[in-house]
Amino acid sequence: MNHIFENKETFKGAYVLALNHLFAKKIENATLYERYATLASILDTHLKTDYRSTTEYVEKNNLKKTIYFSMEFLMGRLITSNLMNAGYASVVKEAFKDWGYDLNEIEQTESDAGLGNGGLGRLAACFLDSAASLSLPLYGNSLRYQHGFFVQKIENNKQVEYPDNWLERPFIWEEKKEDEAVEVPFFGYVENIRLIDPVWVRAIPYDVKVVGAQNGVVTHLRLWSTEPSKKYHYQDQAYLNMVKNITDSLYPDDSTEDGKLLRLQQQYLFSAAGIKSAINEHKRLGRDVRSLADYYTFQINDTHPTLIIPELMRVLMDEEGLGYDEAWQIVNKTCAYTNHTILAEALEKWNIKIFRRLLPRIYEIIAEMNKRFIAELVSKGYSQEKIYRMQLIGVNNVRMANICINASFSVNGVAALHTDILKKIELNDFYQLYPEKFNNKTNGITHRRWLLHINPELTSIIDSLLGSKWQKDLSLIKGLEKYANDAKVQSQIKDMKLTKKRILIKRIYEDTGVMLNENAIFDIQIKRLHEYKRQLLNILHIIYLYLRLKKDAEFKKNFHPQNFIFGAKAAPSYHMAKGIIELINAASKVINNDKDTNELLKVVFVENYNVTYAEFLFPAADLSEQISTASKEASGTGNMKFMLNGAVTIGTMDGANVEIVEQAGKENAVIFGMSAEEVTTLYKNNGYKPRKYYDEDKRLRDIFEFIRTLNSNPTHFDFILHNLLNSDYFLVMADFASYVEAQAKANKLYQDAKTWWRMSIMNIANAGFFTSDRTIAQYNEDIWHLTPITF
Repeated sequence: MNHIFENKETFKGAYVLALNHLFAKKIENATLYERYATLASILDTHLKTDYRSTTEYVEKNNLKKTIYFSMEFLMGRLITSNLMNAGYASVVKEAFKDWGYDLNEIEQTESDAGLGNGGLGRLAACFLDSAASLSLPLYGNSLRYQHGFFVQKIENNKQVEYPDNWLERPFIWEEKKEDEAVEVPFFGYVENIRLIDPVWVRAIPYDVKVVGAQNGVVTHLRLWSTEPSKKYHYQDQAYLNMVKNITDSLYPDDSTEDGKLLRLQQQYLFSAAGIKSAINEHKRLGRDVRSLADYYTFQINDTHPTLIIPELMRVLMDEEGLGYDEAWQIVNKTCAYTNHTILAEALEKWNIKIFRRLLPRIYEIIAEMNKRFIAELVSKGYSQEKIYRMQLIGVNNVRMANICINASFSVNGVAALHTDILKKIELNDFYQLYPEKFNNKTNGITHRRWLLHINPELTSIIDSLLGSKWQKDLSLIKGLEKYANDAKVQSQIKDMKLTKKRILIKRIYEDTGVMLNENAIFDIQIKRLHEYKRQLLNILHIIYLYLRLKKDAEFKKNFHPQNFIFGAKAAPSYHMAKGIIELINAASKVINNDKDTNELLKVVFVENYNVTYAEFLFPAADLSEQISTASKEASGTGNMKFMLNGAVTIGTMDGANVEIVEQAGKENAVIFGMSAEEVTTLYKNNGYKPRKYYDEDKRLRDIFEFIRTLNSNPTHFDFILHNLLNSDYFLVMADFASYVEAQAKANKLYQDAKTWWRMSIMNIANAGFFTSDRTIAQYNEDIWHLTPITF
């Protein structure tokens, strides 16, 4: 270990000098930000040595790399994981304590990097952490967005979006690599398979260090920014605006043609730049482009980076002079695809007109791929109908998922049920054709952030019972099972929860002015706002509870207080999702202010839910809401974070819930609702009549009536109610009665302390399977075949 972090005295000396050098301040006069920036700068500089030696080792030993292409990486605050993984957290904590400062407070000063929105980005961040911690040469590749998704404010019950200017202060962890910039072509026209007169944009990489857990390995996440090309002496304003817009924001509004064009531009830029930089590196190291697959796997995370495939074909043919068949063989051995969705509407398709205009040569290559693929299907005797479903280009759109499956050597789902549905239903045609490509890799989470960092109270309880080896190998947490009935351990877990609830209560009170009851059940649903995740089912049940507490004295007497907490952002153009947010907030105002019931029932919608907020919410939860329509959630990872922190799942048999129940036992969760099979059959038979449930269940009619009182205009929320009565695609009405029953069961279970805390311990003890270390080890064993870095 380098002398700076050797002990707190050497650290303090170095820190005081650095603070003076950077800000000409003494520690007592420095602002919180200056204290943070100094700490981050020292640490980042210190990590450079390990970063250099990791890079040199990988190059010298000619190690194969995986480049993980993802539109989002939701990293959270990096000071946290970098200090922990580097092994310096306790030295730094002690030093700040001597000075009378709280390291946590200093850490909070870092803003969350605005590089992601939901589970997809959070998963990618966990994967970077796990791969580095397992000493694997895996590197991230994405865009350096000037603005994150958006900052959410709730005004007049509605979501209002403000720009997320996360880069207004320097991002200390990044390093600009000007000498590795590449030029990316857009527009132009094709003549004799050559792209003529394209508009060039310069892509500049910024590398952000990723620190392995106390193993000296430091890899990176490469983020591409855009600048005007050096090929032009003169640039007009329209060109400069276009260049700036490409990396201006994550998921720009795509409800217009310009918006769609911009999204496609983003996808091409980070795909093309990532490919180009890998090939440049490959050649710099004196290797033949024909051996690319021996040194790289390009992992395509969801369909956003699909353009890696035709772009790699383009570079190999047009720039490296390979023939089509030879290039195709290399692509087939290099690209692997992870599917993240079962929803057919979420599988990306691009309008041909927009696609051809922006990427004429890439379109031509996909058309050739499509022609050859169709010929292959014809030769195998496929019907016209099947061929149409499978081809890469439809009547008027380019189908990204089909391209990925056709060209990749591996296609994986992200939970056992999800992969099963892909094979049997959604992608069955492809599974019949390429059974050997399909495999499952159940998602995971990094337990370093989602337990060791956010829940030191629970970490120390586990340490006292099992020693600390489990921190390196989470499967050892299984040893907790034998304490499930131990009254002393149950009481420790209960105390841990109370501590975490108090911290959250304070935060929520500061943010919303709502004071929560610390003895209540903390029932939490935090995830993107989407109809299939069914936040709507949750709020309908809360309204039912409120109405029943108002009029049923016996029910009221036996009801254990419950706090319902939501956190979610809705995509700015997603009208229904924004309506649901407004409904939750409007209902909560009435419920929280009713003296009759507000000792028993509170509802809170936390503003601007992000990784930092999540760190407060997961450890405080008693009940984890995982209530998506069965067969719709590919995996989920929030469910795993809740489980690891001792919450009990209330949920459907969907996504990774199936495996959570398998690991922890059905008796340690509260399961309700239709199964994936029942849902699929219902859709198939086209026989769903939501209005029937409304007509036959007075509770639903009362809820609808109540909703009409929430706004001075009684029809204000009718678009939501009409949707439920007339289509209800996600079966909220069908699962309502079952959910009410499950909630009543959970409320009753919580009142039996011995049973509840046993369930909580059983969940923690069986969460070992859900570490992303296990997921990454499986990816490596089955797909990547990387050799670990061993210094």
